[in-house]
Amino acid sequence: MGRRIAFSLLLLLWLFMFFDVGSGGSGILRVHHKFGGRKRSSIGDLRAHDGIRHGRMLSAVDLPMGGLGLPSDAGLYYAQIGIGTPSKNYYVQVDTGSDILWVNCIQCRRCPRKSDLGIRLTLYDPKGSTSGTLVSCADEFCSSTYDGPIPGCSQEVLCQYSVMYGDGSTTNGYFVNDFVQYNQVFGNLQTRSVNASVIFGCGAQQSGDLGSSSEALDGILGFGQSNSSMISQLAASGKVKKMFAHCLDSVNGGGIFAIGHVVEPKVNTTPLVPNQAHYNVNLKAIEVGGSFLQLPSDVFDTGDRKGTIIDSGTTLAYLPDTAYTPLMNKIMSYKPNLNLQTIQDFECFKYAGSVDDVFPLVKLHFENSLSLTVNPHDYLFQNNDGSWCVGWQNSGVQSKDGKDMFLLGDLVLSNKLVVYDLEKQVIGWKNYNCSSSIKVQDDKTGAVYSVGAHDISSASRLELRCMMLLLTAIFIYFL
Repeated sequence: MGRRIAFSLLLLLWLFMFFDVGSGGSGILRVHHKFGGRKRSSIGDLRAHDGIRHGRMLSAVDLPMGGLGLPSDAGLYYAQIGIGTPSKNYYVQVDTGSDILWVNCIQCRRCPRKSDLGIRLTLYDPKGSTSGTLVSCADEFCSSTYDGPIPGCSQEVLCQYSVMYGDGSTTNGYFVNDFVQYNQVFGNLQTRSVNASVIFGCGAQQSGDLGSSSEALDGILGFGQSNSSMISQLAASGKVKKMFAHCLDSVNGGGIFAIGHVVEPKVNTTPLVPNQAHYNVNLKAIEVGGSFLQLPSDVFDTGDRKGTIIDSGTTLAYLPDTAYTPLMNKIMSYKPNLNLQTIQDFECFKYAGSVDDVFPLVKLHFENSLSLTVNPHDYLFQNNDGSWCVGWQNSGVQSKDGKDMFLLGDLVLSNKLVVYDLEKQVIGWKNYNCSSSIKVQDDKTGAVYSVGAHDISSASRLELRCMMLLLTAIFIYFL
């Protein structure tokens, strides 16, 4: 009898630790940095990531879907979600610069079968999920994605997608409808698994770098503004408000990615530029060490690409030459005797002291008096050889078509809570400790709950400890 009681108590403890119970709340995703934090990444990692990604961001992309192209490389931050019935786990890049969720499918050619990140890749099988259905080209989702009826469409023809990147790699597939599982908040630091019906891409053929196992993931989770994005679909079905936030931890990796209304901390906002595919905002001025750069009046108007792009899927920060050169000259004037060296197109130098004690703060000023402060330890990072390299980049030099643009990636977004309110068409941010927690409001009950930071690798360790506890309980029972 004693053994049975011990077993029952340990089993209950295991169930309590391993499963979440309850109801109501907002959705969250656990995010993890594929390099384990920017300080542990190499200069080659950063250059390779943005170089491939900007095959779509900085040159012509053919995407007949209404959204933008997808990077042909795994993103810096990724999340684990469940798809299908029975549910299987998939690791997907969290990307605010693209518009659909897609994962590699079972019949995919040249899809990676393993990942150098040490995660287990999974191929989605539409026939292996009892809740999965194929999306016809006659479906309203398909016609709205293509901005009209598909010529030659019949009910038996699948709704397809095809993306070609600037570096020549491609992804092709078709859309399916299935349950996607995510964590819903129902109490302070408590979540439970819920599902929602979402239409997403089923990757059937990859070429170029998309077939590489280097830093490979199962797919992309796009959080763009298009109606095809997961956030738009959840909002249209009444599951959530069209609001989300991320807080990316560059030191430890991981962080917070929450869907719903963030009520604490409060952030000031700036309006989004209307009718843009990305999250574009109006940059007004650049301040370095307390002095404003004297820039041409039209430098912040980049032609048909209006405004400054905010993109969590890009690593560095890119400026037009007319802003990049004055910025670099001003920063380097604080230490004029440095011996600058070019390492893989980065401006680098040797320095033994604290960069925060010597180099200036950079402040970016946006519409509605919202500013974004970038510390020297944010825009300067150490290479493997100990030298410091500058993260600011010349977009005209880096782009394949030579077009200038402002694009702000994780270099300036990390260690900040960034809130996207698509209902009000505003975006805001605040310096924040991304290893702490934020508070979100349950739209149905009005209750406010804390949401903490997560890391996928630490979650895996927790599951292992729980499994060991269960095995111990079984061992005690049979003694």
